[in-house]
Amino acid sequence: MKFNIKKKSGKARSGTLTLNHGTVQTPAFMTVGTYGSVKSLTNQDLLECNAEIILCNAYHLMIRPERSLIEKAGGLHKFMNWSRPILTDSGGYQVFSLSSQTKVSKDGVEFKSPLNGNKLFMSPEKSIETQIYLGSDIMMIFDECTPYPSSKIETEKSMELSLYWAEMSHKANNSKMPLFGIIQGGMYPDLREISLNELIKYDFEGYALGGLSVGEPDHLRKEVIEDIGYKLPEDKPRYLMGVGKPLDIIHAVKNGIDMFDCVIPTRNARNGQLFTSKGVLNIRNTKYEEDLRPIDESCKCFACQNYTRAYIRHLDKCNDILAARLMSIHNVYFYQEFMGQIRLSIENDSFDDLEKKIEKNYLSI
Repeated sequence: MKFNIKKKSGKARSGTLTLNHGTVQTPAFMTVGTYGSVKSLTNQDLLECNAEIILCNAYHLMIRPERSLIEKAGGLHKFMNWSRPILTDSGGYQVFSLSSQTKVSKDGVEFKSPLNGNKLFMSPEKSIETQIYLGSDIMMIFDECTPYPSSKIETEKSMELSLYWAEMSHKANNSKMPLFGIIQGGMYPDLREISLNELIKYDFEGYALGGLSVGEPDHLRKEVIEDIGYKLPEDKPRYLMGVGKPLDIIHAVKNGIDMFDCVIPTRNARNGQLFTSKGVLNIRNTKYEEDLRPIDESCKCFACQNYTRAYIRHLDKCNDILAARLMSIHNVYFYQEFMGQIRLSIENDSFDDLEKKIEKNYLSI
């Protein structure tokens, strides 16, 4: 892996991240393909949307399909016929989201399979082993995502467990695949600082901010990013996990973040919410019933070049799966174009102007 910073504008930076399966321009947004696919989209759709990297989930891919099938196919890339980079999330967030069904210990997490109820166990070693056989371009350490709200004592205990798992993840990585550390510590700046300082000792190839977008108020999340974002190692990629609203992305880039992922583009698309150059459009609104314009008249995506708001709304009202597909194509394309605008604004010193534009269009979401 090679990370190169091309240009800075304040704390914001543009660059390139060269991985086994290609080069990613940063700041970058990773569309989420949890099970090895982005819901309703083909890989050709993703290529036409200019997606350079996607995120898949080791927890879900450990449960199914069988490891032997992935290995028989030659790894996840060949299994899903995706030639560009993949980052795999370790499964830590699933431990958080399924907390009522899990038993956490120092060794790892015991949980029931959502398929058949069988007992399964995920440890740092198992997570890394899974990510290695998947053939990830970037692996993530196994960590515990601290819920919000949590007391400082609870948060510190969770952080210490994540630090121990970070050490075990680091030891388990017997491959040459890049492994990123994940900074925890909840909403407590001093704990975040401790987490970062401990993780730096392992010289991970990149560093992520985890444990955000878990129900905390916007102002607290921004304070954490402002306090710790720029302190992450300067020469390594910085990744903000699970945060994906346009305003949040702009704010994080302003504070030195390089990488993002979130389900917002596709999940919101399936619920009729579309991102445009002028703000959010809800296709289910009655006013679009006879609107024969494209979703966004300035957009070059397949949906906007071929279909109208009225037609897509009609499909959505009929529960036709084509509606979800077309709206997902649009939102994924929008996010890649948005990141391209961010990179360009950094390179031509107009980032502040773009920030003002996004604030004007997206302040309400």
